[in-house]
Amino acid sequence: MTQRGFDDGDEDDVPEWADRVMGDVAREVRRRRKEMGWSAQDLADRCEAIGFPIPRNVIANMESGRRAVLPLVEVMVLAKALYTNPIRLIYPVGYVEEVQQLPLRYPVDTPEAMRWFAGLDENYQANYPMLRHHLAHTAALTKAQMALQIADSQRRKAEHATDDIERAQALRTQADYAERASRAKEELRQVRSAIYADGEPLLDLPTELSDVDPDDGYEKDTV
Repeated sequence: MTQRGFDDGDEDDVPEWADRVMGDVAREVRRRRKEMGWSAQDLADRCEAIGFPIPRNVIANMESGRRAVLPLVEVMVLAKALYTNPIRLIYPVGYVEEVQQLPLRYPVDTPEAMRWFAGLDENYQANYPMLRHHLAHTAALTKAQMALQIADSQRRKAEHATDDIERAQALRTQADYAERASRAKEELRQVRSAIYADGEPLLDLPTELSDVDPDDGYEKDTV
């Protein structure tokens, strides 16, 4: 069977999808390894230190194309060992112009394939509200935590200030970030209320943000 849209009818001209995917990953592993000045043994040692040994000869065979399979778990470990993300090994944006996203399809731009794989497409998020809620929850949670941390550090700075000017500046900054934390908490509460309203499980909160949830729950506060 030839790929859809390929009309020359010559199967030999159509690269095997699985081989192409593995080839892209192998080339990116090799490129990153050499970029870091590592030998295949160095990379193997890194994988072993992570807790999932991948022997040097396996890495060499993969990079040279002599290996027939490339398990997902190895892609994950290799990415960690190379200080990157699995998706950047599969879709090396900037180093491969196009990738074959699926079999029987024309190649597409690598960034487009990466967005599809990562679920960064707006339509995908619209069809999966829990994903949208999770992203919103993470964003609001991060903002609240950062604001609380900065406010606390400025409070300590004011306590140990050596002059009135330094103390006043620290107190102003503390008040500013305390207000930001308050707004972020309200945003987080609204997200959690929406999650509850959709019948989804509420995500855990860190201790410092335990006051976000109302004492009587979200039954009277759903959106």
